[in-house]
Amino acid sequence: MEKHLIEIKNELEVLTAKLTDVKKEIGKIIIGQEETIEQLLIAFLAGGHALLEGVPGLAKTLMIKTLSQAVDLKFKRIQFTPDLMPSDIVGTEILEEDHTTGKKFFQFNKGPIFANIILADEINRTPPKTQAALLEAMQEFEVTYSGKTYALDRPFFMLATQNPIEQSGTFPLPEAQQDRFLFYIKIGYPTAAEEKGILKNTTGVKKENVKKVITGAEILRLQELVREVYISDDLIDFVSTIVRSTRPETTTNAYVQEWVSWGAGPRAGQAMILTAKARALQFGRMSVTLDDLKHVALPVLRHRIIINFRAEAEGINSDMVTDHLLMNTDIPSKVKR
Repeated sequence: MEKHLIEIKNELEVLTAKLTDVKKEIGKIIIGQEETIEQLLIAFLAGGHALLEGVPGLAKTLMIKTLSQAVDLKFKRIQFTPDLMPSDIVGTEILEEDHTTGKKFFQFNKGPIFANIILADEINRTPPKTQAALLEAMQEFEVTYSGKTYALDRPFFMLATQNPIEQSGTFPLPEAQQDRFLFYIKIGYPTAAEEKGILKNTTGVKKENVKKVITGAEILRLQELVREVYISDDLIDFVSTIVRSTRPETTTNAYVQEWVSWGAGPRAGQAMILTAKARALQFGRMSVTLDDLKHVALPVLRHRIIINFRAEAEGINSDMVTDHLLMNTDIPSKVKR
């Protein structure tokens, strides 16, 4: 057992060093946004998907493209538009002919979903029928066409972007679809120093090259190690209490009862634990702390707590509800902070 732990520790040191290299490669192109990059990697290591929201010009697309360049995996970008069809994503059958026998047959022509890293750009610009084409791929890591199921390559990581300020011609993602995303990440404006660096570095002739520093096999191994990260029963109880407290019909929390319409389901607790494990692993630890859980709570619960109309009118959002619960939930005395 001790030998096994030493081997895992040595392996973890090598792999987490490569994650640091990934961050450095992304930092060649993206100035600032360290927290966003960390959250993207957490979602990747946890084997889930991420939804990014930010106003135009915050390098959402560039950030995802740069991440794909630092990882030795197949990348595809899908530009979502109102006329995009499910077959444009999944693929379609085409009629072909066997030149030897002269017989004709249908051949499935795979769509862009058959890649390792998918950028679903402006996902809320396409109708619900096309959005729904992603559900099976995101949940089951496979797609079905004409009664036949095709497995997707692993690792499979979908990153979707959406613009919060442009509502004309958009189709907001249904709550069931949003729930398929492990993280809902909001990107804010850069600081004054970061913005100065952006202006300086992107208007000259110098161009940075991003190197591939980690392989798909190494990512898969990290995803396996995430599952081995330890979390105490007390921390699991803490997660369960937080998630159950988001439900106005069962909680005794007056703040939630007043402002929340629907709370988070069990998938939220699973997401909190998995992403907290991934965060611990990213920092070279094999056990989850309370700080890990607090860091992932907002992007996990942001799209799973549905506030009511009165809350919207008063300027209260789901992040405020999560912050309130984190501050007002008792922490077991044995919990490691």
